[in-house]
Parts: sequence; structure tokens; C-alpha cells
Amino acid sequence: MSTPEQNKQAVANIYGICWNNGDMNEIDNIFDDNVEHDQFLPEWPKGKEGFKTLVSFWREAFPDIHEEALELIAEGNKVASRFRLTGTHLGDFYGIPGTGRKIDILGAEIFEFKDGKVVQYYYHEDTMGLFTQLGLMPVGQNKIAGVNS
Repeated sequence: MSTPEQNKQAVANIYGICWNNGDMNEIDNIFDDNVEHDQFLPEWPKGKEGFKTLVSFWREAFPDIHEEALELIAEGNKVASRFRLTGTHLGDFYGIPGTGRKIDILGAEIFEFKDGKVVQYYYHEDTMGLFTQLGLMPVGQNKIAGVNS
């Protein structure tokens, strides 16, 4: 069994090693083979292979992607994070060719651990802000309540 502090460090590694450096081997160290996550696209694999697909998908669209944990809160076997994601849209993203636009969005995640591995993973990010920054929403970012400019 891992401690809350060990779990927080594992989540910090998800950002620093997996997302920012694209290290898929670290995903093997952190995620259970059958990690549950209900937000993968239907054609993506399940479990940790699905998480690898998610990371690869974003890194291909935003090669300079950077995720930073702004807050990590651990209690029991769960870690909650508030994160900032930045990058430049240079590759295909949901069928949208690279625009060259910079993005800067916030999100939140909850990771549940068992025996030192992530077994359940939930996230939410500012999707409206993301697509607005890509120039795909009709309303400017500064005209949406709750969006920081």
C-alpha cells in the first residue's frame, strides 16, 4: 500500500515525466493494467494502453505540451489535482489540422490508487476555452464567464 505522499509524487510524475516528456515506460510504472477511465474515445484501447494513447494523441497535436500541477491534494488513496496545460497546436487534433495557435487551459483530475498504482482516473478540462483559443468557437475567450484571460 502506498502513502498519500507517495501517491502525490506519482501524480507529479504523470505530469513531469509522462505528459511533458512522453515517457510511456513511466506510465507502466504508475498505472494499473486495467485502470478505469470512461472518457477515452470508443476506438481507443482500455486500461493503461488507453492512457498511453491519450498522451500520444495530445503530444502529436501539441508537441510542446506542458502540464503543470498547480495543486495536489491527497487524502486516503486519492489524489486530486488542479493543472494548467499549455502548448502550440501543430498537429491533427480531432480532425483539425494544426493552427499554430497557442493554448493555455486549466483542468482538474482525480486519481485513485490501489497497491501503489492508479486504478481509476477522472479528468475535466476547459474544453470550451481550448476550442475558443484554437479559433473554433464563435465567442471570444474574454466574453465567456469563468474564463481567465
